[in-house]
Amino acid sequence: MCNLYSITTNQAVIIALFRVINRYVGNQPPMPGVFPDYPAPVVRNTDTGRELTMMRWGMPPPPRTGGPPVTNIRNTSSPHWRGRLKPKNRCRHFTFCASELLAGAAASDWPLR
Repeated sequence: MCNLYSITTNQAVIIALFRVINRYVGNQPPMPGVFPDYPAPVVRNTDTGRELTMMRWGMPPPPRTGGPPVTNIRNTSSPHWRGRLKPKNRCRHFTFCASELLAGAAASDWPLR
């Protein structure tokens, strides 16, 4: 999964595209750079329908490793991840531009278009 993306469209388009029932993001401006460990809008299923809400991007790391939130879960058979990979923990983030940085590049080197 990419670790840098942008959201350049408005709420009305997102709500229509994902058939959102509830929205809890306030006035959502364009986000030219969305980074791990920062809030980002997502669409998730709830008992009352789909909702658009803000969530912190990333999953808690395994206790023995610590560190920042994990954005790429590679070992899906690990006991730490099994419970977190169920459908109730999933959400959709909407990406309109994405990039993987080259080794040694800084986020500021990414062309935000």
